[in-house]
Order: sequence, then C-alpha cells, then structure tokens
Amino acid sequence: MQKIESSKKYPNGIQVFWTDEGKELTDFFPYEELIDMKINAFDLLKNPAIYRIDVKNHKIESSV
Repeated sequence: MQKIESSKKYPNGIQVFWTDEGKELTDFFPYEELIDMKINAFDLLKNPAIYRIDVKNHKIESSV
C-alpha cells in the first residue's frame, strides 16, 4: 500500500497521486467507487495523507 500524497477533484470523481520508487503515479476513482469503499471524498481532498492506495486491487483505505 502506498501513501496518497495529493488529490484533485473532477466533476465525476477524484484523481489521487503518490510516489513509488521515485516515480509519480496516479489513479482515478469515480465517486460511486469511493462510496462503495466508504471513503469520504471531501476528506480525501482535504487530508489525502491519511489514506493509502492498494494499487493492485484498485482500492483506497484510511490509515487512521
């Protein structure tokens, strides 16, 4: 799992960014997926560092 470093809001979802082995990586999550994962989109935008991304399973989890 990688620590999410930042996020950006779009009309249909949120794009998250993290670094792995010196490379900046990104993934996009539609709002419906965030709801299914019980992730608060507003919190993900304001406090991205408290979330981790499981790249292999395309999931976000809170680290709190």
